[in-house]
Amino acid sequence: MINTADLCDELGDRALVADPIFYNYGGSTSFHGQIATVKVFEDNTLVRATLETPGHGRVLVVDGGGSLRCALVGDQLAELAITQGWAGIIVYGCIRDSEAIANMPIGLQAIGTHPRKSVKKGEGTAAISVTFAGITFTPGNWVVADEDGIVVCVNSPLE
Repeated sequence: MINTADLCDELGDRALVADPIFYNYGGSTSFHGQIATVKVFEDNTLVRATLETPGHGRVLVVDGGGSLRCALVGDQLAELAITQGWAGIIVYGCIRDSEAIANMPIGLQAIGTHPRKSVKKGEGTAAISVTFAGITFTPGNWVVADEDGIVVCVNSPLE
């Protein structure tokens, strides 16, 4: 497994490093994969719909607008992600059921926790570039996440 520190040493300025605002919540604290994205606000309908599709080892990056008013991912969506083969989820927003998720074999980073579930209006956009934490996450690019942070690069870090 490649780690973010070694990746930054290897790529230098070509490694985009997210601001250190995320916490590890998943049972897998190191994960990587191609990026898939959704942009939502306090509505996780599109998050669920995306996680219902085969993940093929990808990482779902959820731009939740940084909202701290509800959770966009909980234990049921984490379990769905595992079943569908997603490597991890990065949430610019909150998650819930953190104790259960900590025991699941999935990478999950978020900016916090909140016990309230989101609304279900079906609003949001998928497969677009999203920008938060000082960097842009583009579908098809690669992300590596571990205890030291989150790094985005254009090509697979395993090449």
